[in-house]
Amino acid sequence: MKIAIYSRGLDTEQESPLSYLLYELKKHQIDIVVYQQLLQLYNLPNELKENIRTFQYTEELENTTDCLISLGGDGTMLDAVALVKDKGIPILGVNFGRLGFLANIHKEELSMAVDAIVNRTFVTDNRTLIHLDSNINLFSDSPFALNEFSIHKRDISPMIRINTYLNGEFLNTFWADGLIVSTPTGSTGYNMSCNGPIIFPDCSSFVITPVAPHNLNVRSIVVPDDNVISFEIEGRTEQFICALDARKEIVSKTVQLAVKKESFSVKLIRLNEGSFLSTLRNKLTWGMDKRN
Repeated sequence: MKIAIYSRGLDTEQESPLSYLLYELKKHQIDIVVYQQLLQLYNLPNELKENIRTFQYTEELENTTDCLISLGGDGTMLDAVALVKDKGIPILGVNFGRLGFLANIHKEELSMAVDAIVNRTFVTDNRTLIHLDSNINLFSDSPFALNEFSIHKRDISPMIRINTYLNGEFLNTFWADGLIVSTPTGSTGYNMSCNGPIIFPDCSSFVITPVAPHNLNVRSIVVPDDNVISFEIEGRTEQFICALDARKEIVSKTVQLAVKKESFSVKLIRLNEGSFLSTLRNKLTWGMDKRN
């Protein structure tokens, strides 16, 4: 069995869980591949570093990797998705952050998570990605996102006008600070913060949600994910922000943009005890009202 470990970097006090994870994997004689910068951050014991290989780029991740373990928060998980790309490597997120909708396995559950991987007693969920097409090269070789595509005005610029089309048919002009097109997975992220609806991960839908719209009658709209959603941007400034998850580009308002469902999906691992409903209840503290 071959397992990769990725993290942006952990706090000093989190070095101990990393060491524990490596010890647990080595105990099961698992072939371990660790993100290069992560291994360089800590002065781990030599017996832990022995026979551990490193990787830095997607091309160095072998398709035969059984699992990639992401250590951090949801942002780290999004980085991991961009690393895995279309290789089909399942990703398990261990939460070292705060909320953790994607990385929903607690670091105290590391031993249980390793046992689940070794015994293959986990559940794999296929999650839809959103793909960006444009008439210029944007986001290099990773023009996709797990959570959302968004358009946003720059800094303190005036609001922008976002003419939006579904399969070429005019939908609406959004006078707003920006616009979010969210996947079901991303519906609990930026979309939810802007009062967009929560969508179950297995729904075949995108959610279009305006950011601070100027019209009170403008609300989110849920559309089938087989639509191609295109945009024309107008405004007093010449540039705006185009973002895929946490990655962003500053682009001219003359750029042509369209989003659609990506041709491949990403596999997220969850333990058998977990479910989307239980995650919602735990993370949003639903049912905690003492009147219930």
